[in-house]
Amino acid sequence: MTESKSFRYKLDFYYQSVLLYLVTLILYGGIRGSLVEKRFEYVLDDPLMYVILFFVLISIGSLVLNRIRDRRLVVGDTSITFRNRFEESTIEAKRIEWIYFGREKRVQTAGMFQMVVFKLKDRRRLFRIRIGRYERAKELLAELRTFAAGIPERKTRRWGRRGITDR
Repeated sequence: MTESKSFRYKLDFYYQSVLLYLVTLILYGGIRGSLVEKRFEYVLDDPLMYVILFFVLISIGSLVLNRIRDRRLVVGDTSITFRNRFEESTIEAKRIEWIYFGREKRVQTAGMFQMVVFKLKDRRRLFRIRIGRYERAKELLAELRTFAAGIPERKTRRWGRRGITDR
């Protein structure tokens, strides 16, 4: 019996958005204040400056909240656990009806199209794990394939009214 492996949720997107909005704020303030108005006090009266500042604050807030939340995916021999700082949800392998390893056509996450979808026997909605959103993506995919060894795999994928269905 091997031990469980934990994979952290990546926050790269949040860091990049904060940096992008901060650079935009500084560039706009610098250009508007020095080239157009010749004084920085007029920059604070500009409504576009407040809009950019709003985006900066929202992106910083989302980064802080996701950092506090500290999401993780723990893959064990017989269970998958979705864990964050405040709660934990464990799914046993015996509750999984089928599992699907595939690619998403519309969403590319961190340069990867890989996703894992599985359906529980007692639940109508599907679980979707986007591999690229977690650190050590290749290792995570290998662990999930090892975990799914005894679970029936869905061969085809078709989008219907209720999600992924049989053909």
